[in-house]
Amino acid sequence: MSTPTRRRSLRARLLDAIRGGVIRLTGAWRILTNAQDRLLTALAAIRPGRGATTRIRTATLAFQQALAAFSRDTGAFIEGWAATDLPTVYRDGSLDMLDRGNRPHSRWSWTSRHQSTVTTLTAQFYADLMGRLQEAIRRAQAFLRAALDAARARVTQFDAGSFDPDALRQQHPLNTVIYVNDARHPVETWAGAALSWQAVTASNAGAVTTAYEQLGCTRVQVRDGADCGWQSHDDSDLANGTYRSIDDALVHPSAHPHCRRQFLPHFDRPNPLGAFA
Repeated sequence: MSTPTRRRSLRARLLDAIRGGVIRLTGAWRILTNAQDRLLTALAAIRPGRGATTRIRTATLAFQQALAAFSRDTGAFIEGWAATDLPTVYRDGSLDMLDRGNRPHSRWSWTSRHQSTVTTLTAQFYADLMGRLQEAIRRAQAFLRAALDAARARVTQFDAGSFDPDALRQQHPLNTVIYVNDARHPVETWAGAALSWQAVTASNAGAVTTAYEQLGCTRVQVRDGADCGWQSHDDSDLANGTYRSIDDALVHPSAHPHCRRQFLPHFDRPNPLGAFA
């Protein structure tokens, strides 16, 4: 497993990774939202008469092709994010921990522990993002069925009021992501929250694992926002400045999306010799 070399501060690299990921993910998503706009415009222009069915079929094919492109491009982003971007920020977090412990980077390598940790994380995050993609495809297909039903009613039953582009867009907002509480959030908002959570989690998992394996630490010190809780932002157990066990830090590497949490090495022994046997 290999990753690009490190550049600038850890925070700057994390923000770059998150911003770049959001730009790529939302860019792929625009294929879907633009296709929705084009389909509604095309169907709205079709009037009853000869050729109406053919024009509906043509508009349908164009949407289906765009949906396939959306699936392909978004899937490619997710695969690259999980296979390259997240391992890179994991390694960056690891090397930053060595810097904070005044240890050379030569101490670090993709050991079996690091590989296991990053593989578990990326598999989970890959599944989360792919689940969102599959949900978006299902919603797009439901929108297509609803739009076609309305368009066909208009041209075959002469029901002009059956096709309402604004109502269809409101009922099927493909520029949003639905959360577990049925709240709809703009794709840009969701992408920023999801990718920041994943990047910070991966970076901190690398840092904590390195603190244990390469520095011999059993605890780490938390650097976080003054009001940020440990398990969640509103947790009364405040995180900043506290010392946490390695296991606890691996369970809670981040408290919320856009979390600024970082970990510092804490040496329990006066003269740490490195990784435990």
